[in-house]
Parts: sequence; structure tokens; C-alpha cells
Amino acid sequence: MKINSKKFLLASTIAFTLSAPAWATDLSTDVNKESYSVGVSVGNYLSNQIYNQTELGAEINIDVMIEGFVDALKNTSDMSEEQVVDYLNKRGEFLNQKRNEEIARISQKHLDDGAAFMANNAKNDKVVTTESGLQYEVLIQGAGELPKPESVVTVNYVGKLIDGTEFESTYMQNKPARFALMSVIEGWQEGLKLMPMGSTYRFTIPAALAYGEDGAGAIPPQATLVFDIELVNVEAPKSEPDLKSMMGHG
Repeated sequence: MKINSKKFLLASTIAFTLSAPAWATDLSTDVNKESYSVGVSVGNYLSNQIYNQTELGAEINIDVMIEGFVDALKNTSDMSEEQVVDYLNKRGEFLNQKRNEEIARISQKHLDDGAAFMANNAKNDKVVTTESGLQYEVLIQGAGELPKPESVVTVNYVGKLIDGTEFESTYMQNKPARFALMSVIEGWQEGLKLMPMGSTYRFTIPAALAYGEDGAGAIPPQATLVFDIELVNVEAPKSEPDLKSMMGHG
């Protein structure tokens, strides 16, 4: 297991400052063990919070923070509740600004990396780029029915980021996915309609046709995605309720 040295050092500093020497800690009773556990829990929470905030450039004086913590426990704080709230709000505004800047930086990097990946991918003679920017490569060409916009499809697929990181696979779940075609991301809607049943295609989908600036789960904002999709079955919805029950996938 790789240890984050910054986080380990910060946690160690807080633990050393807050705790008495090990030989002075009496953990022979349940009350003391529970009390110690509360302290550890609060310390772990603070350590994580401080590490995340310092990574965004928010400075903190550990010694003064500990003094404020102890004063609050003793109800001897030198600041009024209004002052505390004001300074925490000020810090919160700074952190929100830094988080937004970091998200924008990461998003732009994914856009730039995705554009470079797709430009290089387009040089492959087997890759076709559609008017929307979707890229596809035929791995296996089937001879079955083509999906329609209102079709219900059953697929096996593997989804990856452009660095090769796999974020989802029906093969790992050992169960194909069945959904209404109109319910999935635009890149899938366009791409699957090109595939005769029985085909396997590789799609490279730009962020604008995938999850865009919001991302989804393990998918970062503005990420270009690569899917290998096997179209197992194409069917018409049995009824409108049946169609609605499969909306919201992909």
C-alpha cells in the first residue's frame, strides 16, 4: 500500500500534539476506551479535512487550531460565535473558489487530452468519424436487425477512459445490459443505430456526446470515453410502460 507522505505527516503531527505520552494514557476502562475512540474519530476527521484544504492552498496553524478546539471543549473561547461563523464562511468562500478553479483545470485537461486522443485515433484507416464527432471501428460485423430510436437493445460492453482505465463492464458482472435506446447518452444512441445485431464496434465518444462537464461516478468531467459494444439483441418495446421502465440507463 502506498502511503501519502503529506497526509501521513499531517496526521502524525496532529496526533503527537493532541495526545499525551502513550504511558500516561489509561485505557483500562470502557469509559476511557470510548473517550479515546471519540478523540481518535474527531482527530481523523480533522486530519482529512485539513489535508484536503491545504491541498487547495488554504493555510492553517495547527497549534492555534488545537488551542481553539480545547477552548471550545472548556467553553473558554476567545471569539464570539458570530466571529467564528464569519471566519469559517470566509474560509469556505476561498475553498469553494479554489475547488471550482481545480475542477475547471481538470475539465480542460480532459478536453485537451481527449481531443489529442481522437485526432490520433482518426489516423487509423479502420476508424470512421461521423459528423457529430463520434468515432467508430468495426470489430465484428453482424448481419442482423438495425436498432431504431424506439428500440430496446441488449448489449455487452466494456467502458474505458482514454488512459485505459476500465470503469464498467457487463462481462465482469456476467450479465448483459438491456435498456431503451433513447435513454442512453447521445454517443450510444447514434452509434448503436449503426450496428446490425450481432456486431461488435469500438466507439470513441467525445465528452459532448457522453457525460460532459458533470461526469458520472468514476467518469471525470469532460472525459472522452472508449466503449467496445456487442449488440446482442434488438427488440421493439412491448408497451409504453415497458419502455418507460427501462429509461435512465447509460
